[in-house]
Amino acid sequence: MSTTSPHVGALVGVEPAFANEFGSITELTAASLPILDGLSIKRIVLEPGAIREPQWNVNANQIAYVAAGTVLVSVLGNVDSFATFVVGTGQMYHVESGAVYHLENIGDGPAEIIATLRSARPEHFSLRASVGAMTPAVLGNTYGQPADVFAGFGRGDAPQIVRREGAARIPEGAGLPNARLFDAEGQIAPLQSPHGHAKLARRQFWAALDDLSMYSLTIGGTGMREPHWHPITAELGYVHRGHGRMRVLGPDGVLDEYELRPGQAYFIPRAYPHHIEALDDAGVHFLVFFDQATPGDIGYRATASAFTREVLAASFGVPERELPSFPDTPIDPLIVERVNPRDPVA
Repeated sequence: MSTTSPHVGALVGVEPAFANEFGSITELTAASLPILDGLSIKRIVLEPGAIREPQWNVNANQIAYVAAGTVLVSVLGNVDSFATFVVGTGQMYHVESGAVYHLENIGDGPAEIIATLRSARPEHFSLRASVGAMTPAVLGNTYGQPADVFAGFGRGDAPQIVRREGAARIPEGAGLPNARLFDAEGQIAPLQSPHGHAKLARRQFWAALDDLSMYSLTIGGTGMREPHWHPITAELGYVHRGHGRMRVLGPDGVLDEYELRPGQAYFIPRAYPHHIEALDDAGVHFLVFFDQATPGDIGYRATASAFTREVLAASFGVPERELPSFPDTPIDPLIVERVNPRDPVA
């Protein structure tokens, strides 16, 4: 069992990319987890009254899951499409690349947001830095004001997290349904069994998605995510609750097995076979992000039904009479029952 793994990084208990008295941002990009390809992940913590300053991503769409608290999101997109809406615990928001947006904690306690971006090396502009790049005269002309009105504006990058003065101003209509908002945990799980379930934030249920999706995956203590691979989809997961274990095989034959705890994230490149299981009876909850709007997979169980017993016997090097009775599986079950004791933890 690996104590360190090229597939695993942490978003809790590590040096933040940014921190002040109003909140913090930790992140995993290709700079800190080189195996990442096409995806990165951030954990944003906002104290009550804190604001993630307006900014926009240069090279990545993003989706985010509010793990705790209540945030106000405002987004100005292409051709002046504007939306402002409230996102509660267990809900998600989507912001397209290039759209300027802000986050604001409007609750009484800290807000925690897990955001995934569709780039391993995301880049962004802050509103402050971009406005500050223009001269007072240019800004005055833009807004129909004297140039000296803008002389005192801050220049350079904003501190990322700032604090508002006074109470939050929540626009009328901010609680209405919005295309960029998705109630992940309010969904009746489309995939469920006695041993776990998955709630699916993908294009089938959330039309705004283009190149990202997320499964809220719960594996119970009696269940296991069967070994599988995603033919055209990479996977970036975050452990929200519980204690789990994964085993991943690389095309070079290197096997990597590691434990996962809350606050850790893992990355599986496309088509790498892997499995997931809980290591205690309380189960484990993952936020599993994908680089496709509608992810797919191929599981070991259905694979055994796709080939004749003669082919399987020859492949595994055992007489056909010694093959187990593989269950007929036209569609993989996602989560299977753990009928055997857990393998020992190394």
